[in-house]
Amino acid sequence: MSNEIVPEPLKVGVVGVGWAGQQHLKAFRAIDGVEIVAVAGMESELLESLRVEYGIPHGFARWEDLLELEGLDAISVAVPTFLHAPIAVGALERGLHVLSEKPLARNGEEGAAMVAAARGAGRVLDVVFNHRRRGDIRKLKSIIDDGGLGRPYYAKASWLRRSGIPTLGSWFTSPELAGGGPMADIGVHVIDYSLHLLGEPKVISVSASTYAELGPRGRGGSEGFTAAASGLAFEVEDLASAFIRLEGGVTLVVEAGWAGYRDPADLMDFSVFGTEGGAELRVVDSPDAAASSLRIFADKDGANTDYMAEPLEDGEHQAVVDDFVAAIRAGADEWGSHDGSVALTRALIIDACYQSAREQREVRL
Repeated sequence: MSNEIVPEPLKVGVVGVGWAGQQHLKAFRAIDGVEIVAVAGMESELLESLRVEYGIPHGFARWEDLLELEGLDAISVAVPTFLHAPIAVGALERGLHVLSEKPLARNGEEGAAMVAAARGAGRVLDVVFNHRRRGDIRKLKSIIDDGGLGRPYYAKASWLRRSGIPTLGSWFTSPELAGGGPMADIGVHVIDYSLHLLGEPKVISVSASTYAELGPRGRGGSEGFTAAASGLAFEVEDLASAFIRLEGGVTLVVEAGWAGYRDPADLMDFSVFGTEGGAELRVVDSPDAAASSLRIFADKDGANTDYMAEPLEDGEHQAVVDDFVAAIRAGADEWGSHDGSVALTRALIIDACYQSAREQREVRL
């Protein structure tokens, strides 16, 4: 007879039933010892369909009602950005662990309130930066960390679309609801994986420009996105670029664009010059059909030794949720290192980008 103690199941709820919320549901279901006990969303038919599909006992239209459910341990927040802070702070103050979709919040002020709530409650606050879990990013990270490029000193990264505004007239195009345009939506991923690859250097200053040339004229929308249109005006940028000075004299240039007259295939990339080598990572086409390549530039005794590096296995949302659950299960001693502070640095950088673009000057952090 075994005396092994079986831990209590981790009981979780998911707020949001769109694409992101469904990724969280799939990931939680794949983890042993996790029970999805509640889901909340405004789309009643979809909510009921997912509740039945996943065998979830409780379904709510209002996220406030989900937070009142007894026995919850953690929630995922997969809703429009303006709701991240109120839901996360409310959950943390009830003693729940929180996994939030990116960006952390509409701005640094809201993000700081979320981090403060996590620290005050002594609970985990993680944010979904799934692209740093991609196999090509993980492979390049290992090469850089092992000294394969020497000291990186200049990097350039982008995520650019031809016609990829996430539904014209939806919450995505309202600064009050989304916090910003592509810099806040997809640029946050680019900033995150770039700083992650470079070893989390401190940001010294930002000089940025934003443009809104296509969206306000009804151009650049994508049929591939499912956010419901609401007739809102286009009041964010459709293209942004930033020149970011990092500690140690390192430079990072970031571009984020929903729409522009360029190649029809999406481009997500990262290139870096180091003192002993360089690298160029390119992901072309939509995320579902993307072709990734990672080229390493090097030499030995003056001879070219460039090569194509094989990516590691992709992690994506499953890896994010796995890490979130692992952090919770690691116990209170570990929770303090998962307080959302890394995501807050990204929010503050994006704030600085928008301030720089408005005021047409460099902004120091």
